Amino acid sequence: MRNRLDLLAEHLRSTGKKAFVAYLTAGDPSLSLTKELVLALAGCGTDLVELGVPFSDPMADGIVNQLSSQRALQAGTTLPKILELVADLREQCSVPLVLFTYLNPIFRFGLERFGKEALQCGVDAVLVVDLPPDASWEWAPWQAIVPRILLVAPTTSSERRRAIARKAQGFLYYVSREGVTGMREDLPRSLATELRELKEIASVPVFCGFGISKPEQARKVAEAADGVVVGSALVHTIGELGSSPQLVQEVTRQAQTFAEAVHSLP
Repeated sequence: MRNRLDLLAEHLRSTGKKAFVAYLTAGDPSLSLTKELVLALAGCGTDLVELGVPFSDPMADGIVNQLSSQRALQAGTTLPKILELVADLREQCSVPLVLFTYLNPIFRFGLERFGKEALQCGVDAVLVVDLPPDASWEWAPWQAIVPRILLVAPTTSSERRRAIARKAQGFLYYVSREGVTGMREDLPRSLATELRELKEIASVPVFCGFGISKPEQARKVAEAADGVVVGSALVHTIGELGSSPQLVQEVTRQAQTFAEAVHSLP
């Protein structure tokens, strides 16, 4: 069966549409509610879901996602349980699922075992935030089985960007600003130019995330990017509502406003 990310890329190219990507921390507030959230997001226009693997030292994350990670860990969330969640989701939905993780949980799980089980469960790709694109093969043997999503930052040199673009699978993730994840009031002035230049050298779609907190920001980013990733805004709502009966409905409503903004472009 063809990778769902390849099918999404073909859809974006053939229609000219842009992708809305939602990020959730798996297990916050519980794995059962994460499942409900993913199914609801898949039904409200979300094109791809990133599932964050909680980690005790999430150095690339701001306070919102750090607290989310803590809540998920306190709820007993582990990588094996997240893979079980993905397998359960695959019985009910076909939305692409990407694991957003640090290397440590994969290392503890088993580097080679991870790739086999991730593929079997239905994971479409893995983004390891603290693993350099040119890391030796021994640290990522699983990428021969499951595509690895690579990051490009504003500080990445032109030469390195070209090298990363050549290796990219699924999509290329452009980090909109220096620093950690989190909601921001404004967008970098050079963002559109950076995205257009990156798209010129990439053979896969270029998605942009980090700091996008409002639908109007998402639409602005989508004018230059192929897809927009929204995480902290949704995770903040989850943190505010916890296991409230209104949680799924409210997060779905919020995500739908972002999806409509991104999809409104011709």
